[in-house]
Amino acid sequence: MSRARHPDKDIEAALQFAEDRGWRLRMADGHAWGRMYCPYNDTDCRCGEFCIVSIWSTPRSGSHHARALRRVVENCSREQ
Repeated sequence: MSRARHPDKDIEAALQFAEDRGWRLRMADGHAWGRMYCPYNDTDCRCGEFCIVSIWSTPRSGSHHARALRRVVENCSREQ
């Protein structure tokens, strides 16, 4: 089943980047558009601190939020 596209093109590109690296996306209700879940999600991976990341539906700056999402994926300790 395919997921809904994010309305911001920069954030959508960052989400595709995360999905290509195995991160799961779940739609959410409320303020967040959804959440990203690390595929490893174990205690050795930064103590689980960044294993779940909220994706905002209308951030103040879409490009900054997209860059932050991409940075979380790139800096995952298990990816390096």
